[in-house]
Formats: sequence, C-alpha cells, structure tokens
Amino acid sequence: MDRPFDIITIGHAIVDVLAPTSDDLPSKHGMEKGTMTLIDEDQAQALYREIGPAIETSGGSAANTAVGIASLGGSSAFMGKVRDDQLGEVFTHDIRASGVAFDVPPATTGPGTGLCLVMISNDAQRTMATYLGAGAYLGTDDIDANQCIEAKIVYVEGYMCGMRETEWTVSKAGAACHLKGGKFALSLSDPYWVDLKAAALGALLDDVDILFGNEEEVTAMTGTGLDLAIAELAHRCETVVVTRGAKGSLVVVNNSVIEIEAHPVEIVVDTTGAGDLFAAGFLYGMTHGYEPADCGELGSLAAAEVIGHLGARPQVSLSKLAAEAGLLR
Repeated sequence: MDRPFDIITIGHAIVDVLAPTSDDLPSKHGMEKGTMTLIDEDQAQALYREIGPAIETSGGSAANTAVGIASLGGSSAFMGKVRDDQLGEVFTHDIRASGVAFDVPPATTGPGTGLCLVMISNDAQRTMATYLGAGAYLGTDDIDANQCIEAKIVYVEGYMCGMRETEWTVSKAGAACHLKGGKFALSLSDPYWVDLKAAALGALLDDVDILFGNEEEVTAMTGTGLDLAIAELAHRCETVVVTRGAKGSLVVVNNSVIEIEAHPVEIVVDTTGAGDLFAAGFLYGMTHGYEPADCGELGSLAAAEVIGHLGARPQVSLSKLAAEAGLLR
C-alpha cells in the first residue's frame, strides 16, 4: 500500500459458509443460538459436512466493514492474514475486487485460511462456528505502521483482542493512528467474545475513540443495564455506538444520546454482517464531515441492505442507495 487511506480495518481474514439450518443444529453442537463459537479444524470439517448446501463468500468482520466503506465510495484498506491456499486466493481476489486494498503477504506455513460456518435459522438469526486458522497469526510485522499513522481512522474487530498472537498487533495499530491525530475504533464483535475476553477488551477501552457494540455486547462489557453501560462506556470513549436491531441504534457523543431509527427492510433474510455494515456507514460518515446523527442514518441504511439477502457484504452499490436516500454528499 503506497498511499494514505481514510480508514484501515484490521481483523481476521475469513471465508464464510452460509447455510439455512434447523433451529436445533447449534445446540446439538453445544453452541448458543445467535452467538459465535471458536472451533478447531476437525470440528469445522465435521460441521461443514453436516450443514448441507451452502453459499461460500469471503467474510470476516473488519473485512466486511472495509468492503462496505469502499461500496460507499470511501478509501479503505484491510490488514488480515490468509494462507497461500485455495481459500486464501478466494479471499484475496474477492476483497480486492471490492475496491479494498489488501497487501498483507500470505502465510506459507502453519494453519490454513480461516473459515466461518454461519448457520441461519428460520428467524434469520445466525449462529457462527469459527475456525480462525491463519487469521489468528497476524503479527506486528504484518501491520504497516506508516499507513496507520496517516489514516483518519483505524478500526479493529474485537475478535483480535485478548489473543496472545495478536495482542501487540492491536497495540501497535492503535498507538500508530494516534500519532497524527487519527481515531482508534473498536467493535466489541460478539457477546460470547466479550464474556471470554472482557479483561483484555476493558484494558483497551481508554485508548478507544469510537466504540461499536450491540445491546448485548455493551451490557456484557459492563455487567449492568443498558443506561448504566452507556454512561460508563461514554466516560471512557469519545463516541459510543449501540446497535439495537429493529429498534434502531443509539449514538452517544459528549454525553448526548442520539436515537437513530432502523432503516425499513421488507424481509429480513440474514442478519450476518449487519453490525459490520453499520460500522462501515458510520465510519464513512465520520471521515466525510457528517454530523453524528447523519453517520448513524448512513450506518442504518448500509445495515438494512445487507440483512435483506444471504451474505455479509452488499450486493448493490451503497453509494447509489445513499444518494437515492439523500444521504450522500
């Protein structure tokens, strides 16, 4: 990468396998419906054989956000790790074709490219079984500090936090983006992950300028009800964004709570990626001079597009949708 980017996202490079399944399949494998569970390679292969026909597409939380930003016309780069295998080639092709810069060299040894099996129940809830693979080994040498220094925002998915292999990677990126006044953004990612890595996430919060989480994640982070959670997190982070599904979202800036309505959707097909795309819209707005409420509106629009179909990445131009809705400047 040889030029500055508005937004750099950092996370696991994952290939998603999405399949409609019965409501009892997650519990059959010891997983809680609607959450993410880490699995090993053998478990991934066994579950892959059981879920039946599926759609395979490149994914990963931070990568999805980078793609959403590019679809809005923003300048984005992704830093994540794949292996030099077939899935790694698929991931690399897909993200570059989406307009996102991706130049982290693939691993030549070790685990294969990460895989996420997304089980979609009849009510559109998704349960994720994730094999992190090579993505768990994104090292400090893989992070271009100069790019992070020049970026307006560096956004990290919470799944990168609390892991020995990526702990210093996250710290390096966060410190670099602050050197020239850039913002450090973090997504809490998943209630399961918050419960598992609360200490590591909590230790990072005082360095976070923009925090994203859904209602379950922020309350899990603080162990309180929503109002107290917002107050506590807003005391530590400059901007706190809480997504609430059909109830819309809350944007908290300077102790002021702004309520954002959910963008209407005819049919909710799959909620995979809704938070990732909300973050894409919001961050795009922040780097293009939008007021916080307008950032939230743009995030709501982007999230609405992705939940109307299978897959965690937009199927139409978000910039066109935003222009039609009068939200693009």
